[in-house]
Amino acid sequence: MSAFSAIETKRDVDQNEFTPDIEPQATWCPGCGDFGVLKALKGAMTEVGKNPDEVLLVTGIGCSGKLSSYFDSYGYHSIHGRSLPIARASKLANPNLEVVAAGGDGDGYGIGGNHFMHTARENHDMVYIVFNNEIFGLTKGQTSPTSPKGHKSKTQPHGSAKDPVRPLSMSLSAGASYIARTAAVNPNQAKEILVEAIEHDGFAHIDFLTQCPTWNKDAKQYVPYTDVQDDEDFSFEVTDRQEAGEMMYEAESRLSQGEVLTGRFYREDRPSYGQEKRHTGEMPEQPLAERYFDDSYEWERSADLMHRHR
Repeated sequence: MSAFSAIETKRDVDQNEFTPDIEPQATWCPGCGDFGVLKALKGAMTEVGKNPDEVLLVTGIGCSGKLSSYFDSYGYHSIHGRSLPIARASKLANPNLEVVAAGGDGDGYGIGGNHFMHTARENHDMVYIVFNNEIFGLTKGQTSPTSPKGHKSKTQPHGSAKDPVRPLSMSLSAGASYIARTAAVNPNQAKEILVEAIEHDGFAHIDFLTQCPTWNKDAKQYVPYTDVQDDEDFSFEVTDRQEAGEMMYEAESRLSQGEVLTGRFYREDRPSYGQEKRHTGEMPEQPLAERYFDDSYEWERSADLMHRHR
């Protein structure tokens, strides 16, 4: 079976297939929210019928970056803030591959913020999970873009003077076509949202609240939480950009006050970047990656490709 014949080969998949033989037990701290992401992702892939040969997981740097070590699929542990460009290129080269990118809030909203904005704007077809624990966890609790104003750390011993970024609102304004927030303490909702994100055609961004009991005790456990789809105090249409934006602002404001609102915040159906390029003829229908297995394919030299631009 080749890498391509394995894709879309329907068969029953057991969740344990996503547990690797090497490092089967994650070494995150006891009580870390990252365990919840791993469990939800395994459950979601099984739910949609994907097997490990159909999935690529690209991670950035940080505690979240270890996700690709504990999840058995094609994997790429990239450099800080750069998981999205690698995930984008992989999806364009092999559109049938289920591509998931993951990283922390410092990795995604800070160091990789530019990639986040433009991947959302161009609506690349992938799932992007941001482990949001409101700090840089791996480097022992430094202030991150989502740290609350006044949060004290070794890098901000007198408290952060800045308001945190608003990741949901930022994602909406950038152009993401699916936006949700869930929490590691809510595994059922997390799996359901991941299933929706995987099945969504376009850029699906999940702000995943992951408690860090070691370096961010201020954030507690993100409980109690409220699902905005289940609570009668909240009513908005997820396909209405203005209503979704107002709900996101409310959720982000309440988080800084200790109230956790989760759920689906926005969904839009529009062509993905790859679909647009294939429609205009700028990309071939046949996956580019298959050329590597075609012995008769005549490759162009990079110098020849550049020559036409001289």
